[in-house]
Amino acid sequence: MADSDDTVHRIQVANSRPEDAGRGIAHLPRTLMAAIGVGEGDAIEIVGKQSTAARAVAPYPEDEGLDVLRMDGLQRANAGVGSGDYVEVRKADSKPATRVVFAPAQHNLRLQGSSEALKRTFFGRPFCQGDVVATAGHQRVGNMPASIQRYMNAPAYALQEIRLVVVSATPKGVVHIDENTDVELRPEYEEPQQARRADVTYDDIGGMAATIDQLREMVELPLRYPELFERLGVEPPKGLLLYGPPGTGKTRLARAVANESDAQFFLINGPEIMGSAYGESEGRLREIFEEAAKAAPSIVFIDEIDSIAPKRGQVQGEAEKRLVAQLLTLMDGLEARANLVVIAATNRPEALDEALRRPGRFDREIVVGVPDERGRREILGIHTRGMPIADGVDLAELARTTYGFVGADLAALTREAAIEAVRRIMPKLNLEERTIPAEVLDQLSVTRDDFLEALKRVQPSAMREVMVQAPQVRWEDVGGLDAAQERLKEGVELPLKDPDAFRRLGIRPAKGFLLYGPPGTGKTLLAKAVAREAEANFIATKSSDLLSKWYGESEQQITRLFARARQVAPTVIFIDELDSLVPARGGGLGEPQVTERVVNTILAEMDGLEELQSVVVIGATNRPNLVDPALLRPGRFDELVYVGVPNRAGRRRILGIQTGKMPLAGDVDLDTLAERTERFTGADLEDLTRRAGLAALRRSLSASEVTMADFDKALTDSRASVTPEMEKEYEAMASKLKQDAAAIQPLGFISPGQLTPRGPKGTE
Repeated sequence: MADSDDTVHRIQVANSRPEDAGRGIAHLPRTLMAAIGVGEGDAIEIVGKQSTAARAVAPYPEDEGLDVLRMDGLQRANAGVGSGDYVEVRKADSKPATRVVFAPAQHNLRLQGSSEALKRTFFGRPFCQGDVVATAGHQRVGNMPASIQRYMNAPAYALQEIRLVVVSATPKGVVHIDENTDVELRPEYEEPQQARRADVTYDDIGGMAATIDQLREMVELPLRYPELFERLGVEPPKGLLLYGPPGTGKTRLARAVANESDAQFFLINGPEIMGSAYGESEGRLREIFEEAAKAAPSIVFIDEIDSIAPKRGQVQGEAEKRLVAQLLTLMDGLEARANLVVIAATNRPEALDEALRRPGRFDREIVVGVPDERGRREILGIHTRGMPIADGVDLAELARTTYGFVGADLAALTREAAIEAVRRIMPKLNLEERTIPAEVLDQLSVTRDDFLEALKRVQPSAMREVMVQAPQVRWEDVGGLDAAQERLKEGVELPLKDPDAFRRLGIRPAKGFLLYGPPGTGKTLLAKAVAREAEANFIATKSSDLLSKWYGESEQQITRLFARARQVAPTVIFIDELDSLVPARGGGLGEPQVTERVVNTILAEMDGLEELQSVVVIGATNRPNLVDPALLRPGRFDELVYVGVPNRAGRRRILGIQTGKMPLAGDVDLDTLAERTERFTGADLEDLTRRAGLAALRRSLSASEVTMADFDKALTDSRASVTPEMEKEYEAMASKLKQDAAAIQPLGFISPGQLTPRGPKGTE
């Protein structure tokens, strides 16, 4: 780049990271900074369709050597450009403003407060008249230039990010606020002067980088560069269907695309266009499409499309059928539509009329799924952008513990945490006063404990229909089950945490594990521990939750359970007492048809056409010989894990875990107790420690420790729940289970001689 002042420095625009949104900074290549003669923190002017200003900062480490200018969504809107456009950049002579007038840039927002807080928030930041700026409360004093730090005695915090429009600024051009600036805040909304809206941009959407890229190539390219498709001789895409669980950000995504592509946005809320008169609904739909065609380039967004375009074969009313036909005609009729894209959103794609789901109408279907850990970290960063966060809050830790949460859940979590912080300062407030003292507001911050309290009240919305837990049991809380523990680590924890290792070797992870053994040996505890260590959702269910007296309801419950598990993967489904849900078929006991249909459904879900991705099924039973043998073959329950009675070393470890919080006397010898508790299961040992504590209380209510004598007394009242005969029976069962699974024979191949005909009642 030349050093001449007359040289026009043009550079391509790209998105900045979500955490930089609202801070008024732009990341420039070092070569460009040298060419225009600016250093870090200096003001620059960015010229697109309009002019705006920012502070120049160094590029991100991954951008070193790339010729891109990274700006947030507000700055792109202020400059009137989108991601991928080119802008001119020059050094700005930022003048101190004598007077600046701000007003809310959001509808339904009325502000009141001192202008001093705004002065501190925007002190030293360059901007132009007409710009939309944000009160980014996460800025810390330590990150600012020394001249600004001297003026700002405290960080400028706000409980939410508020967007303001600069109604007027004197003098004209690029200005900044200093000590002598007169700042005014108007209470009511002012329409921003720029053509582009900035209510939602890509910076306000987290965890969707791949989805945004797909949307941009399907929507932005046809609207902004239609000549590309004309040159290629193909029609541009006409429609796009976004589907996924509620709260994942489908509507917000469509609004961001409309803003970033500089297109007119027409919203159709499904139920709102339904009219009572004949033909009224179709007329309203035609009107919206006609308006959108006149205002092209434009986006028509149909929210909850399943409510206005259901399957015609499954609805009774004629109005719905006519509305579907009208929508089909508008999307793919004789009249050509240019520069108009239809985006629809639903969380029930299976309910849509199949005629809509073909190329030429909805050309592509994009899944907006539950965000992963990195996505949750981005979303939390966006929602805490304007929040005064205490030093102990680790957003990465919160992202790890909120698996299964969608964007709406994380927004609710941050809101609940903020309410916790407000609750804490309530005693300091005088409710008779109309305003809150500034010193109280400055002390307000959201702590780690506030987020932990909020986590107790906010549940993943995609999982509210099923029992979902985030188990607290770790491997160190499980004792005496080392062999079973190792097999579960290899089979569950490893594939969920490192799926690439399995892909590299070309093998599939195990789909299911059957934990069997005597009662009380810790099968449920093992399942909880493996879900916790694998950082997966844990769905605990039992036969009573899934079986129903209504015909077909049981199968639907199981299908729904597996569908939910796929949505919030990685997931561990734990089915306790499996033998009552999937008994061997053909037994003829009770009402066999219900359980046989349930077995068939579970077989289809575990080993059917739809793959189980990052979903592991763990079943537990103490009667494995009653489970249908078809479930025990590889591909369903791949691993049959015997959870037996712990040995002496295992019993010693369990006793150590159970007495971890118990004040033991010096004479208590856990090794001796482990020796004397032959064939005791984990549940028996837990009962032993409980009885020893009760014996100590019986001896004296003020007892401060448990003695060996208390354990001796407890041993006389306790017994091993597993007998030697039971142990032998389970050992024999272990070798027989695999043989039974291999020897399963379809009914169609049973020879007539193998069936005994049954005569009239009472005879054979």
